[in-house]
Amino acid sequence: MFRFTDADVYYALYILADGKRVGRKKLAEMVGVGEGSMRRILEKFREWNFVIIKQTGISITKAGLAFLEQIPLRMITIPKLDSVLGDYQQAVIVFGVASKIDNGMRQRDAGIKAGADGCTTIVLRDGNLMVPPDWNMDEQTPEIAYTIRKESNITEDDVIIVGGGGRAEIAISAALSAAFDLI
Repeated sequence: MFRFTDADVYYALYILADGKRVGRKKLAEMVGVGEGSMRRILEKFREWNFVIIKQTGISITKAGLAFLEQIPLRMITIPKLDSVLGDYQQAVIVFGVASKIDNGMRQRDAGIKAGADGCTTIVLRDGNLMVPPDWNMDEQTPEIAYTIRKESNITEDDVIIVGGGGRAEIAISAALSAAFDLI
């Protein structure tokens, strides 16, 4: 039985997008899945013509890059947030889904289900950077709000999700899992 998620599949392709070759074992470690799961992911990638697998490592194809670019999210770096539990944090911006956000609990729950210690949603409402339902980052943490705006170029249609965990791969998986819940 394979144990991986859409978030793991996306992250594997994302890692390969930097253009460097990487081995299957190293890629599995970076994503946080077992080698059997990574073998299955790579079989699908090869079947879809997303990767080239050689003895020197795995590399992404133009088709793989084109597919990755079609997914309406991107991983971003923002300052560490006190409101997100965990030693490691990862932010993801999801484009065009802000209308699906109510109070952020669904995204928090998706992140927790993925193993996170915490998961926070950030939206832009009426020009204010908000943690739903009513925490105004522009008023409470203006320096962090400024940096988030600068790093993300967030619009009123977009959502930022920040996952936190005891390991980097948990924070990444949490943020991506919550993001995929919106797509």
